[in-house]
Amino acid sequence: MDKKVFYLAGTVGTTIGGYLPILFGADGLSMWSILGGGIGGLLAIWVVYKLGNR
Repeated sequence: MDKKVFYLAGTVGTTIGGYLPILFGADGLSMWSILGGGIGGLLAIWVVYKLGNR
C-alpha cells in the first residue's frame, strides 16, 4: 500500500481526534485535544492497515 494513504489517514484521524474534545467544551490546545489527536491519528492508521491486509 502507498505511504500517501497512511499519511492522509493519519492527518484526517488527527484532525478529527483533536477536534472532538472541542465539541464537548475543551480548549483547542488542551491536553484532551492533544491526546485525542494522537489517538485519532494512530487509530486511523491502524484501520487503513487492517483494511489493506484484507
